[in-house]
Amino acid sequence: MLFGLALVTVPLHYLWRLVRLSSPWPRMFLAGAGRVSGARVRIAGVPLKRDVFYIANHVSWIDIPAIAGASGTAFVAKAEIRDAPVVGWLSSLNRTVFVEREDRLGVAGQINALRETLAENWSVTVFPEGTTEDGRSLLPFKTSMLKVLEPPPPGVMVQPVLVDYGDVGIEIGWLGDESGKDNAARVLARRGSFPVVVHFLEPFHPRDFPGRKAIAAESRRRIEVALADLLGHPVPAFAGHDAWARMADQAPVLP
Repeated sequence: MLFGLALVTVPLHYLWRLVRLSSPWPRMFLAGAGRVSGARVRIAGVPLKRDVFYIANHVSWIDIPAIAGASGTAFVAKAEIRDAPVVGWLSSLNRTVFVEREDRLGVAGQINALRETLAENWSVTVFPEGTTEDGRSLLPFKTSMLKVLEPPPPGVMVQPVLVDYGDVGIEIGWLGDESGKDNAARVLARRGSFPVVVHFLEPFHPRDFPGRKAIAAESRRRIEVALADLLGHPVPAFAGHDAWARMADQAPVLP
């Protein structure tokens, strides 16, 4: 089904690019890919259409087709995603900016690439946790990729985004020491569908929260408030990937 979807949308995408038109096909492909993967996406709130910097929590690679299908945004993602089968190609089709988490000397170049992507795509999504969590907690927000907002480009707003998988977040999430290849294969092989609600929260102007640390803190605060409302209790600390790996090793083998 993914191949058939690509067979239709990818040639049309390159045709649009050839004649220098804004291509809607990556968004359509990613929305379709999310559905083929089992995601049944619902939008809550109103996504800004352009000149927006989305800051989202991160649970799974499914976040990418879910948010892209809802908004048409480009992404910033860790470099490992680029090499993941299927997932890496899905991401690059939508002009994802891949960053090396350990390449501190290359941050300036990565930020320049991010500025160019924001200028060309009108919207960019960043996952500032830097890794995935279980959908029921939040990690601290890293700020290096928010340097593009110091100072903010003219007219650009920040809109926090909460991606919620409900009770299946732990099952869909990329947790523990599972490889990207194994996670993609497991999710694609999963029977049935699962709900994903993409909450586009109230946007704010980055000039009201000067500096990347203040922007990150305000975005995280708004996402945490929204998640706590869904949970019905304060958001707990994430147990960590090492803890999830130990839990997986200790799980009983079913007959």
